[in-house]
Amino acid sequence: MNNGVLAQKTDAIIHQAKTAFKIDLPLIGFVQPRSTKEIESSNWIIGCETLDRDYADYDQYKETIVPLGIKLLRMQAGWAKTEKVKGQYDFAWLDHIVDDAVSRGLKPWLQTSYGNALYPGGGGVNLGAGMPTSKVAFHAYLNWVAALVTRYKDKVTDWEIWNEPNFGDNTENTPEITADFNIRTAEVIKRIQPNAKISGLAMGHHDYKFIETFLKCIAKKHKVKLFDNITYHDYVYNPDANNQVIFEMRLLLDKYAPDLKLRQGENGAPSFGGNGRGAIGDYDWSELSQAKWVTRRMLGNLGHDVECSIFTIIDLAYSSGPIKRLNVKGLIQSDSSKQFIRTKLAYHSVQHVTSIFDNQLERLGDIVHTFNIEGAAANEHRYTKSTDRSTAVYGYRNKLTGKQVYTIWVDDYIPLNTNEIRSFTFSFSNADFDTPVYVDIITGGVYQIPADRWSKKGNTYTFKNMPVYDGPVLIADQSIIKFLSNKN
Repeated sequence: MNNGVLAQKTDAIIHQAKTAFKIDLPLIGFVQPRSTKEIESSNWIIGCETLDRDYADYDQYKETIVPLGIKLLRMQAGWAKTEKVKGQYDFAWLDHIVDDAVSRGLKPWLQTSYGNALYPGGGGVNLGAGMPTSKVAFHAYLNWVAALVTRYKDKVTDWEIWNEPNFGDNTENTPEITADFNIRTAEVIKRIQPNAKISGLAMGHHDYKFIETFLKCIAKKHKVKLFDNITYHDYVYNPDANNQVIFEMRLLLDKYAPDLKLRQGENGAPSFGGNGRGAIGDYDWSELSQAKWVTRRMLGNLGHDVECSIFTIIDLAYSSGPIKRLNVKGLIQSDSSKQFIRTKLAYHSVQHVTSIFDNQLERLGDIVHTFNIEGAAANEHRYTKSTDRSTAVYGYRNKLTGKQVYTIWVDDYIPLNTNEIRSFTFSFSNADFDTPVYVDIITGGVYQIPADRWSKKGNTYTFKNMPVYDGPVLIADQSIIKFLSNKN
């Protein structure tokens, strides 16, 4: 693998990212990526999935994780790969991955999937598989979970139960069975590691009735406290189209398990499409629309207080199960032999998000669109805009300085493979800027906002004719953005 690719953005990537850009602001620099070692904590998780089935090779991309600026790594722990002889566990493959990740300051988030064909009724080993059903198989499964947690309890604190129990047309994994399976697995984990953080459900496509029944079951059995969060996966063509799903899930959690957090456990988009390569694969994706999709989903989740996991770090070479082809949702391009080729545009765009949005920022609360910004209370955040186009707008402030940053993008359609820039005027109440700058998340470009393009009246700031499109842009106080000067 050519690690030098991480230190540069190729001409091809820059050219593609800037196609049709007409940002009429002075460019002053580019967002400076921050490594995992420079970030204490954040909202972000990166998928390192399918290593248990050898659809990817950890050693091909391990050097790329720390520069990405994300600490938590989602991966399956692989019962079938570990127990190939009944009662004998060979953790060497997983030791290699966990030990390497921990040595780099990373935190594995291990999922206790999938089944094992050694045992009759042992469950399936691929996406959409049924859970272990026979008493013998389930006992063997729990023994493996116990051995897994015992082995890694000093290195791993984050766990997740079975992946996507309702995937496809699976009717074996009912919500009642899934709830019982989650409870019994979580009890084993907590018995060995009381401080474990356990993610439950790992929901595939959104199913309101399935989720409610699952939550009702764990609440009725007084087992909610076993879990730290509830995870869901929601692949939609427009990354902002799942806001209603988030709202509905939060209502259900508030009803049955108000202390549980919500975590987007898996989400991503292909870098090219039109060929049905997995979820949402039949759209004509490009590296540009993939980068827009991923960063919009990340910042949309952040704006709704949802932890966000990106699927996935590298293209996956599926050799079995329901797909059996290359899944090109990776931030890194690989091939059918699982070889690292290069980082994609989305890799660098994700770096721009992680560099800026860490735990030093806190959300302002709901930013309310109104036609009358006058009279906003001191703790109320309103905005106006000079368009009837639907836009996503979220606001944050630095916990120490109080200085602010707003994220903005057009959210009413699937990300395009071109950049159609429009000029909108925004006003924000109770804002706080010293030197506002404009940032394009996709390219990382940081631009000066000239004095004649912004004004302040009391605590209301107005920004005139700001370039906006279907990729995220920021209006931020310059102190929040770490960037490399364009003069260097």
